[in-house]
Amino acid sequence: MPIYSSDSDDVPAPPKRLFGREKPLHALLGGGKVADVLLWRNRNLSAAILIGFTVIWFLFEVVEYNFVTLLCHISIITMLIVFVWSTGAGLIDWNPPDPRALTIPESTVRWLFTKFNRILLRFYDVSSGRDLKTFILAIAFLWILSGIGNYFSSLNLLYTGFLCLITLPALYERYQDEVDYLAGKGSRDMKKLYKKLDSKFLNKIPRGPVKEKKKF
Repeated sequence: MPIYSSDSDDVPAPPKRLFGREKPLHALLGGGKVADVLLWRNRNLSAAILIGFTVIWFLFEVVEYNFVTLLCHISIITMLIVFVWSTGAGLIDWNPPDPRALTIPESTVRWLFTKFNRILLRFYDVSSGRDLKTFILAIAFLWILSGIGNYFSSLNLLYTGFLCLITLPALYERYQDEVDYLAGKGSRDMKKLYKKLDSKFLNKIPRGPVKEKKKF
């Protein structure tokens, strides 16, 4: 149920969105297939990706499967399936396997390279210092992330990030009015707390005299 703020005339005002965004969340996430997956517009595909990543995490982190061993076992099973399929096609009225089913479409590769190049360009823009605030925030975020990485394995950290990525956007889209209301209320409370600290403590800190600039 939407939550609205009202003025003295009880006229409902549109809720302020988180981070001051104006576009829908689907548009902010790119508006394509990736956004559909993150927002669970295609539930079967999103669930399959989540299950696949969970199985990979379980094999490597819980069962402690080795990557090379797993890759070899998958290759052996695939080769046996192709062998039985190809051999059975000559004995029974089967269609032989299509080699194109094992190849990756060029459009997928181009899409991946395009996304990767955009990330590299964005990394360069932030690193160049054009936006100093973004640069400092990025350095602080990476520093905090490096500290967190000392207490978690890389796979656990990646899996936790993936779970947040695949669940939080969909949950926020479903409960965005409530989240925006609580975030706005928290921001107002923080501003009030800062004003109290500023009036009681920060303003009482002695400061040296401010020298007036000479006019020429």
